[in-house]
Amino acid sequence: MSDILSVALPKGRLGERAYSIFERAGFGCAEIHENSRKLIFDDEIRGIRYFWAKPSDVASYVEYGAADVGVAGLDVLLEQKPEVFELLDLHLGQCAMAVAGRARALDSRGETLKVATKFPNVALRHFSEQGREIEVIKLHGSIELAPLVGLSDVIVDIVETGKTLRENGLEVLETIFDISSRLIVNKAAFRFKNERVLELCRKLEMELAREEKIDD
Repeated sequence: MSDILSVALPKGRLGERAYSIFERAGFGCAEIHENSRKLIFDDEIRGIRYFWAKPSDVASYVEYGAADVGVAGLDVLLEQKPEVFELLDLHLGQCAMAVAGRARALDSRGETLKVATKFPNVALRHFSEQGREIEVIKLHGSIELAPLVGLSDVIVDIVETGKTLRENGLEVLETIFDISSRLIVNKAAFRFKNERVLELCRKLEMELAREEKIDD
């Protein structure tokens, strides 16, 4: 089944929104709508295969060739730095990576800054560019809690509306970069399935442009 194009999608609402774009672009798969416990969904007529993965794992599936293409957030790509090609901005899941904390938490420059985050590599690069020494505290849960209980001075995390920050007396202190979901491709797949990958990319671009025109 070397002619099958395999797609890794992130589980959850974001992946469902991404799949709907694929479907409208002509890459639908009827099996994916079935109420079952299947993990892999094939449409041999269209030559497409889908599977759901944890959002932070999608890039690994693509990098190591378990999927030809995938949908991954820019936050994941900049944290993990996978060996993949980025083809298209899908403009989904738009938010920002930011430094947040109490007002003036960044003002003191003489001490090592304690930073709580799920994104240690992003945090280290950001503050290294500023020439600032930090201690990274990697967390997996509610990052906003860290400065409230004195575990960290600031956090580096994804911010959508900022409502949770404000409700806890925190604020965005610096925006590091804007985030959206990207179409990525395995390097070998881009070489050996080039026509199919470029066809997918072209049709997704056309669908995104059509949707943007409707919104306007």
